[in-house]
Amino acid sequence: MLALKNISKIFRTDEVETTALDQINIEIEEGEFVAVMGPSGCGKSTLLNVVGMLDNPSSGEYWFQGKDISDGSERELAEIRKRNLGFIFQSFNLIDELTVFENVELPLIYQGISKSERKKQVNEVLEKTQIAHRSGHYPQQLSGGQQQRVAVARAVVVNPAFILADEPTGNLDSKNGADVMSLLTQLNGEGTTIIMVTHSQEHADCANRTINLFDGKVVIENLREVRRA
Repeated sequence: MLALKNISKIFRTDEVETTALDQINIEIEEGEFVAVMGPSGCGKSTLLNVVGMLDNPSSGEYWFQGKDISDGSERELAEIRKRNLGFIFQSFNLIDELTVFENVELPLIYQGISKSERKKQVNEVLEKTQIAHRSGHYPQQLSGGQQQRVAVARAVVVNPAFILADEPTGNLDSKNGADVMSLLTQLNGEGTTIIMVTHSQEHADCANRTINLFDGKVVIENLREVRRA
């Protein structure tokens, strides 16, 4: 479903050249839950940005659903992102001026979904993520755990094939972190493929595969029996 073949990412300035990803080869199948781990600066977020088509690799091939998109235009990649990917960030990235409902509705507006259908889909996903009772509130009126639930709702409202989560529990206490992991494992159980960057071994244990990076290289891949949150 997704394959990176000899992917490298090099950042250059006038004086410094930094290899963030070095000949990465990864395949991720439909329905997997993959955790990406490693020390700070090892390339985890860069890998997620490349997978999410937010950043272009310097070399290598990126195959997505059977098509090589390595040389895709920004317009083509944006269309693929819009239809197939949902993003969850550590800092939530909600729009303060919009209500919970409006934040979750936004991806559907970008897709040109009708108002009545948007209302139906948003209400369904807010119920699913247990944040419907806050639909009229603004992000700053919510706790961190509630904000991350809204971020999860926004990511899944378009029913994406992939959810890309960058430290989704990094700003949460243990209880709220466990709640978010429970949501993610539920979504994975319903068929959504998830790729999650995390520093938490406990949360990585909820995934069925862990990829460990070091200095931009894959050093270990582990498969495991899944322990759900």
